[in-house]
Amino acid sequence: MSIKGGRKRLVTGAIATAAAGVALGAFALSGTASGATETTKATDTSRHTKPTIILEHGAFADGSSWNGVITRLRADGYPVVAAANPLRGPASDAAALRTVLDHVKGPKILVGHSYGGNVISEAATDAPDVKALVYVAAFLPAPGESALELTNKYPGSTLPDALDPVTYQQADGTTATDLYIQQDKFRHQFAADVPAKQAALMAAEQRPIAQAALEEKATTAAWKTKPSWDIITTQDLNIPAAVQHFMAKRAHAHTTEVAASHSVAVSHPRLVADVIEQAARATVR
Repeated sequence: MSIKGGRKRLVTGAIATAAAGVALGAFALSGTASGATETTKATDTSRHTKPTIILEHGAFADGSSWNGVITRLRADGYPVVAAANPLRGPASDAAALRTVLDHVKGPKILVGHSYGGNVISEAATDAPDVKALVYVAAFLPAPGESALELTNKYPGSTLPDALDPVTYQQADGTTATDLYIQQDKFRHQFAADVPAKQAALMAAEQRPIAQAALEEKATTAAWKTKPSWDIITTQDLNIPAAVQHFMAKRAHAHTTEVAASHSVAVSHPRLVADVIEQAARATVR
């Protein structure tokens, strides 16, 4: 997580907004250089409580994968936090995310991409300030299910053949394996509808996931008790569309289907932001 600082006029604008009574959260500052625009947003926010949007990335990605979505949410007046996902396992990653949930006060909408869906499903359990869950080409596991098990429930994933496993020795002497996507296969596998130059940057910046994280079984499922929205990607080569439909139907999620790759937040940021805002409007008054 990082605070994007900048020129003096942006800082001044943020201070002016804070003085108007707009809570932006500890991790994200939003505002504009235009006083007229800020006055309008301050007035709108005073009439409607806007929840903080907390974004959890998945495997083979980082917080920058949400950049286009963040830009649009902030333009619409939402405070945003893009959390750093350790990608070590659903239980420990959920514990890390809960530290963010505890720090950000007020109502929150929790959004997870891919394996991030496993994490938000666990982290949001018994979190009353989380008003809705939004799954973006994501897993919605039930207790006892793993990401790997769900991926293989229906045919269509070509991820295994694109992986680049790296085995290493841990401090206690045991071995573990991290998984990357081979860079020359990254765009086809993960981001086929993203411009080639941008996909190449994503491939170079990808963060590995522990193989054990994909095998770890879920213990809770917040979607059983919280309203959920789900963006289903029909051209996804990581999580087959049939698997996504199965999970969304089981969770009684509000679904949006789009012909997109697994990297839908990068290729269709406006659509993703719109679904997140739908969840916010429906659950936070």
